[in-house]
Amino acid sequence: MTTLTIGSSALTLDDIRTIRRTGFSVELAGEARSAVAKAARTITDLLGGDAPIYGVNTGFGKLASQSIADDDLEQLQINLVRSHAAGTGRAMPGAVTRLIMLFKAQSLAAGHSGIRPETLDLLIGLINNDVLPVIPRQGSVGASGDLAPLAHMSLVLIGEGEAFFEGKRMAGAKALQAAGLAPVTLAPKEGLALLNGTQASTALAIDALATAERNLKAATIAGAMSTDALMGSDTPFDPRIHALRPHAGQQRLAEAYRTLMAGSEIRASHVTGDDKVQDPYSFRCQPQVMGACLDMLEMTARTLIIEANAVSDNPLVFPDDGDVLSGGNFHAEPVAFAADMLALAIAETGALAERRIAELTDTSISSLPPFLTYEPGLNSGYMMAHVTASALASENKQLATPASIDSLPTSANQEDHVSMATHAAWRLRQMNANTRAIIAIELLAGAEGIDFRRPLKSSPVLESVHALIRARIPPRKVDREFSSDIDAVCDQIAGGAFDDITDILVKPI
Repeated sequence: MTTLTIGSSALTLDDIRTIRRTGFSVELAGEARSAVAKAARTITDLLGGDAPIYGVNTGFGKLASQSIADDDLEQLQINLVRSHAAGTGRAMPGAVTRLIMLFKAQSLAAGHSGIRPETLDLLIGLINNDVLPVIPRQGSVGASGDLAPLAHMSLVLIGEGEAFFEGKRMAGAKALQAAGLAPVTLAPKEGLALLNGTQASTALAIDALATAERNLKAATIAGAMSTDALMGSDTPFDPRIHALRPHAGQQRLAEAYRTLMAGSEIRASHVTGDDKVQDPYSFRCQPQVMGACLDMLEMTARTLIIEANAVSDNPLVFPDDGDVLSGGNFHAEPVAFAADMLALAIAETGALAERRIAELTDTSISSLPPFLTYEPGLNSGYMMAHVTASALASENKQLATPASIDSLPTSANQEDHVSMATHAAWRLRQMNANTRAIIAIELLAGAEGIDFRRPLKSSPVLESVHALIRARIPPRKVDREFSSDIDAVCDQIAGGAFDDITDILVKPI
């Protein structure tokens, strides 16, 4: 269990990778507690005057011109949370909900939101006691922030809504009681501070980024294995080629393929006398395509880690100046763009793998038995497994359509341009699952291809990958049901079985 101290330093991508594996608890830095309290006092002080403060003594959105009486200020915040809890669909996964709460706590700890320390403490208490609000996945357009998802999170803080606790779904008040926590009465500005922000879309996107990293590593390994199974050339990975086009990802991927294939007996067997002049693009251009995907992941990572640490609610409190300023940090366009870029990289990773599966099953190209089966005709081998890969790759192409270019005005045209970041990030989960299954099929096909090259061995590294697969999945000597084999390798990929094979990874930010 990792303990994160929020409010004193920025979360890093390595922090997030670690806590996804090990879980985490949160503590608030002392200096952050002071800053949070100072901002809350600023709100109290300003309420002593006559100036309107958006969302504190006024209505919300199009109703911002409506003044709210002093006696109704607390009720205003409660009404905001209740009315905005309008999400629908199944609940966010627990891992994403934890990230949403972490990113919201990190944002509030900066001391520019006007929330009291005790309210922030309760949010931290939810994290540390694993009380996970039920947050429906649909209902946010990514501006003004992720209002509906964060409203559902906030309901539990006031003893309403629903939450998961110790694996059970229950009323929010019951979950608080079971965890030894008490609900809070929201003070002026606190409901708005909790609801406004990009934390839901950012959590979804960062969770998808981590999965895409793992898939990219597995796809790189699968591509190297398929290249050896095809008896393909390693010339396209020569560093002299990539020095002339020095994209960082391309160079790193070329090095990875060289390392993965080094010492292969299969490769040594056809260095001379090979009548193939050039391999198909899906083999020959792997550094160029997969390198571009890696570069895309790194660009995405830079955006998302900034957003994970950002203060993205509205209005913002500047205690040193005594000012409360209305702005637009809640607009999740950076997250939407990042999610759209991730979608492209995820789709292309799967698309390239699908093409290699097709080539391995085509005996005219691979010189392997048709559909990688020992008795073609009697057995169909990988015929339908490739069809499945094609179906998944095609689905990903549709899902990769940019979400950020869409916008529907909300709040009676007050909020007239929105980012659609939450949908952009959510659809990445399905895309990652699709790509993982395609890679699993390629790993199975590559292992089968290596078997057909016996007694020659692949490289030591790829033989270790082959052994991991064969530990779960025997060779396909005769036809048998395929789905369970695909699922088993998907589980290996998702569980990190191939993580230590190569060090290809998005660089820590």
